[in-house]
Amino acid sequence: MNSETSQKLLEFFNHFPGIGPRQAGRFVYHLLHLDDYKLKELSELIFKLKKEVRQCKHCFRYYSIDKADLCNLCLDQNRSKEELMIVAKDIDLETIHKSGAYNGSYFILGGLIPLFERQPEKVVRLNQLVRNIEAKIKEGQLKEIILALSANTEGDYTGDFIKNSLSALIEKMDIKISTLGRGLSTGTEVEYSDKETIQNALKNRA
Repeated sequence: MNSETSQKLLEFFNHFPGIGPRQAGRFVYHLLHLDDYKLKELSELIFKLKKEVRQCKHCFRYYSIDKADLCNLCLDQNRSKEELMIVAKDIDLETIHKSGAYNGSYFILGGLIPLFERQPEKVVRLNQLVRNIEAKIKEGQLKEIILALSANTEGDYTGDFIKNSLSALIEKMDIKISTLGRGLSTGTEVEYSDKETIQNALKNRA
């Protein structure tokens, strides 16, 4: 399998999160086994995805397009405005939301900061986060910021960076900043945690 197209597809799949060269190769071989109808259906679904989904202007969560510029969670007036939970990616938000253990607002950073990154502010949505917090401070209801990041080295490093970046902003307003308790085992990613683990991690946050 040495065609130019197959090599480009291998490179493309290899950039997917958690996908290595061997898995990327399996994807390409799977595509080769699909009939023309299935390949056409797949390509049409990929194009439709961008047209039917947009990012919330407030929390940066992806949601199905409707008339609103905000997702249903940000529009929900029954959710607490006293807490803001910061997560790395959409799948972390969905995992925590499905646990039913949290009823505040969210913010998606867009990833975790690799160790020794020289420009961490370009890896995560720091400026957007600061604006989000400033807006909540003006509303006068924000009391706690929860860092719900994976319990690994990059998660800890990102958490420290966010704490340091927000310290001047939140200390003068007496806003608490907490992290998930170690009900979330060291080395665990949020997206792979079950309902009970998330509930315990939130209950034991510090």
